[in-house]
Amino acid sequence: MGTVSQLHERVRPPAHRIQSEEEALDIARSLAANFAQQASDRDVNRVLPYDEIEALSQSGLLGISVPSEHGGIDISNSVLTEVVAILAEADPSIAQIPQTHFHVLEALRIGGSEEQKASLFARAIIGDRFGGVFPESGADATGQDDLHLTSDGPGYRLNGRSLRSASVLFSDWIAVFITEDSGEVSVAIIARNTEGTQIIDDWDGFGQRTSGNGTTILHNVYLGADSVLSQREKPGHPTVTESVSQLTHAGINLGIARSALAATIGFVRTHPHPWADGESRRAADDPLIITRIGEIAIRIEAATAIVERAGSKIDAAQINLTEDHVIDAVLCVAAAQTMTAEIAMETANTLFDLAGTSAARIGLNLDRHWRNARIHTLHDPARRKYSVVGNYHLNGIKPSKSSSP
Repeated sequence: MGTVSQLHERVRPPAHRIQSEEEALDIARSLAANFAQQASDRDVNRVLPYDEIEALSQSGLLGISVPSEHGGIDISNSVLTEVVAILAEADPSIAQIPQTHFHVLEALRIGGSEEQKASLFARAIIGDRFGGVFPESGADATGQDDLHLTSDGPGYRLNGRSLRSASVLFSDWIAVFITEDSGEVSVAIIARNTEGTQIIDDWDGFGQRTSGNGTTILHNVYLGADSVLSQREKPGHPTVTESVSQLTHAGINLGIARSALAATIGFVRTHPHPWADGESRRAADDPLIITRIGEIAIRIEAATAIVERAGSKIDAAQINLTEDHVIDAVLCVAAAQTMTAEIAMETANTLFDLAGTSAARIGLNLDRHWRNARIHTLHDPARRKYSVVGNYHLNGIKPSKSSSP
């Protein structure tokens, strides 16, 4: 499947080996403190965080979801999501890289052979990064050109084009998820420099500007048989791969909300009252502002609690992969992602409601919180989740993979 020397001009030293969930959280906080320092400048100038992503690789965090039998610590999903949230509070673009990476590793855990798991989990533990090309549907499918996998002797040929491929600019490996005519999903994992693979840095969204998204073009790429995961995901077959992905997306929402609240508090504490008719000269003494800050802080705390609960539901489903456990996890993850998406947008809007027009200066770049929240919450609108959950409770219609949060 490739080696480190194939993927880099210089060999990356093996990553640190994290031994516990507490250590993972401590390392995430330490990295986040450094990542936050230049986050605004990177956003303004779209400076891709290559040094920061190398530090992330070296930290050992990219191996924390690896099962213990393959050398990882098999971290709980609530702690995994909190790690993503901590990084997102510092820079949500950077947090999107491990979010995609953990999604791919969960697909490997579910669908890989023992040989594939041994090989690829070892790459994650030493710090290799996995990007993703995921199936798209509806209006978003206009950015995807017929990703397809065909047999070729003992191996396969892979062709297609996908816009907005997740975190591919920073990837060592690319996982390509292909929906077949039968509805089954095949996953091919290839080294990013595999012949016939082209990655284009063309992401121009107004938020999440340095997340490493781009276009992936696959032209007659030859894959050995061991490059395609041995187990295909089948329609209707219970799995929590998407739930892990969506819960870590919720972690990014949560981090954006926390960051926007911190920015609001910092601004209100250090600036005069934004309203001419305010009863208090100090904004931080205004009862209306105090109450609104309290409301937002409580809602963020509630969102954090539902994320933890959803993580425990996924843990239970991973241990006992029954349909009932999977549905329980899917519904709870829907609640977590809906709540975190709404509080991310609400907090970003509240920043300007409370800080006033002086907070809108371009040089402050406080609008990045709103831009990041708006872009990130576009990928799975809350109204869709309300419909899925409502249809289950009202009509007994089980959430399908295509409607999973």
